[in-house]
Amino acid sequence: MRKRLVQLALAGAGLGAATFALGVRELTKFQLKTYELPILPPGTLPRNPLIDASSRPPAFTLLHVSDLHMIPGQKTKVAWVSALDALNPDLVVNTGDNLSDERAVPDVLNALGPLLDRPGVFVFGTNDYWAPRMVNPLKYLLDQKREPSYVDLPWKGMRAAFIERGWQDATHARLEFKAGGLKLAVTGTDDAHHDFDDYDSVAGAPNPAADLAIGVTHAPYRRVLDRFEADGYPLVLAGHTHGGQICLPGGHALVTNADIDRGRASGLHRYGKMWLEVSNGLGTSKFAPVRLFCRPSASLIRITERPS
Repeated sequence: MRKRLVQLALAGAGLGAATFALGVRELTKFQLKTYELPILPPGTLPRNPLIDASSRPPAFTLLHVSDLHMIPGQKTKVAWVSALDALNPDLVVNTGDNLSDERAVPDVLNALGPLLDRPGVFVFGTNDYWAPRMVNPLKYLLDQKREPSYVDLPWKGMRAAFIERGWQDATHARLEFKAGGLKLAVTGTDDAHHDFDDYDSVAGAPNPAADLAIGVTHAPYRRVLDRFEADGYPLVLAGHTHGGQICLPGGHALVTNADIDRGRASGLHRYGKMWLEVSNGLGTSKFAPVRLFCRPSASLIRITERPS
């Protein structure tokens, strides 16, 4: 009996080691998720008469990146993110948690480098403000909020670099600008995961003269999403969840690290009258370097016109 228990223990340890190794390998298996979203009124998008009418319909292309959790020396991640510029997005949206190390700002800027020359907006998460720390993994699996380290990261310099290159800070701001031939209204909040959100400061319907209104926030908490939906935003973007990070086969999340349901932990879904796209992110905390059945990703959303 004792020999049998030892054999079972060894088998369990071997399975655990193999699962962990698989989870580590997933960290650099980057994916681009693509979506088509027909929410624009007919006639909104500019036409190019040189393009064959039988080709794909015109679209406003939005690239969503989130949760880089950059650590110095992650060359594969830097190269993959930088190459996203070849997609020629009309707008880049960054929903925060760019850092996982106080020395990582140069790597973030190298990764985002060419994208910073395109129209872009951003909001931050608490892992931009404070360094990660070792935590009990059971708290994550039990979907319990963890106390932050309160060790400051150099987010102010990173923010200044984003703005100097032309991106706009949407944190508790109502932005209006043109990109890709459209008039945009973009409104954002700070991170709701640690109660930094103040939706009242940006409340109200988007400018009706805008061709497209977008809400951005780091963590998809219902109190923020409900307000965006009530104000009439057709699309909201968020990150934070890592898609569950440790998932069952098929990418089924066990937890969300927010109060949104597990079915919306990543991907594009209806949320009431609006659409919600949650990125499962491009990185992890340096103290939890594993993903299981949840490969890191960025999202490209082709926003097209509704059928006439």
